Amino acid sequence: MSDDGDGIASEPSLRAYLDTLDEAGDLVRVTDEVSWDLEASAIAMRAGERDAQIPLFESVARSGVPGARLVGDPYRGSQRRPWDRIATALGLPADTDGATYYDAMLERLTDPVEPTTVASTPDAAPCKEVVHVGDDVDLLSFPWPYIHSGDGGRYSNLHTLVAPDPDSEWVDWSTHRAMVHDDRQASVLLLAGEQTPNLFYYKYERRDEPMPVAIVVGTEPAVQCTSVMWIPTGSDEARYAGGLRRAPVELVQCETNDLYVPANAELVVEGHLVPDKRLDEGPFGDYFGYMHGPRRSMPALEVDAVTHRESPIIPFCVEGTGVGYTENTTSSMEAGCVGPDATLGLRAAGFDVIRCVPWQFTPRTAYVVATETNDPGALHELANFIFTTWGMLHIDFFIFVDASVDPFDTREVLEAIALHADPDADFHQFGTETMPKVPLNIYQTPDEKGDAQTGTSKAKTAKAYIDATGSAAARPDVVSADSRDRARELLATAGVVAEEGE
Repeated sequence: MSDDGDGIASEPSLRAYLDTLDEAGDLVRVTDEVSWDLEASAIAMRAGERDAQIPLFESVARSGVPGARLVGDPYRGSQRRPWDRIATALGLPADTDGATYYDAMLERLTDPVEPTTVASTPDAAPCKEVVHVGDDVDLLSFPWPYIHSGDGGRYSNLHTLVAPDPDSEWVDWSTHRAMVHDDRQASVLLLAGEQTPNLFYYKYERRDEPMPVAIVVGTEPAVQCTSVMWIPTGSDEARYAGGLRRAPVELVQCETNDLYVPANAELVVEGHLVPDKRLDEGPFGDYFGYMHGPRRSMPALEVDAVTHRESPIIPFCVEGTGVGYTENTTSSMEAGCVGPDATLGLRAAGFDVIRCVPWQFTPRTAYVVATETNDPGALHELANFIFTTWGMLHIDFFIFVDASVDPFDTREVLEAIALHADPDADFHQFGTETMPKVPLNIYQTPDEKGDAQTGTSKAKTAKAYIDATGSAAARPDVVSADSRDRARELLATAGVVAEEGE
């Protein structure tokens, strides 16, 4: 995936992005045969712990699809710059600092580009190179990984779920994991309160109508980024994906329904969610770093068709490694995609937000908000807006800091808490036992999380925020800028190159 000189990713596919990583020495091609049964995920997890290259598994044992491959955590960023590989995927310099990266993402999100449609032929739409329909479908022939030893089954957990609103032309793009059950069935984790689950539970199922869906695996990077963002209900996510890559996303119609999907995807699973039919889902090693359970009853996906490229590449994320010590695709995309989108949303709502940044290594639990205001009433209003917005249901903690504090710098944020947050006056518990919460956390009991048989999120919890503002009188510089420059020169002469920002 090359850059045409204007920050535009010119080749829109997962494999082109992987080639770019390869050219930069940032990809390792594992040619020895590996198993989808824990082995591939163990290697990918180890690579994440060591901040190593992205592993592409060229030979997967017991795969029924010739040449099918796996890639582990393809968007996992480095531990110092979690957004760096996403920047590469979107044609931005990998060494872009956090503030510049956010500014570039905000600019692209405010300039969406209309998608185009292409013919349903292998030349125009590579995802149509191989087509299986009806009884010809066999989900289990693909090497879906068994990721954690305690998982309830094999998963697709890095894809785009495409689902239509029955009452309008809006089609939602989202990411909800799917557990494969047999050759034609899977269960999909749909938690009420989010966009696609609400469409299914409160529209299709109440009308006793099947919901047509497509699970698009191995999409181009801009599509994957958009799928995890909090794009407002009713908005065309294909346009925002086009804005991210500064060129139209190419779409093609599915074989068995009227949905349009990214034409350059590696694999597309077409099917429908059946009203009032449930299948077991989980347990699963989730983003909190623990095995999430117990098994829940979730909507059943019945598969009507599968189309794919020759030798398809199936990406996966080793969830459960992104809390406290390392990065994975989820935590990196929270920082690189959801953070900029949340920043834009809060600004659009009228709040003086500089940047809204996930706390590093805690992908969906704690955020830092740098803001121009330190008025307690304004911060309380901002907290109320955040905690009652559907896209932020999973966030339990917010830390508000001054604009002079770098929200990407954990040390600066901790310093702001230590120096400016009064434990008596500035730690606020918000909405005791009344705030909605996705039931994937570790601290609530199964009873507190809600009735597992409903498949919906009835969990309630308190939220909390810390007012660590008040540091407008910024720290004095220990040394002058000239002294810093001189120190860098001396270090460089000695063979020590300082990292960006030091």
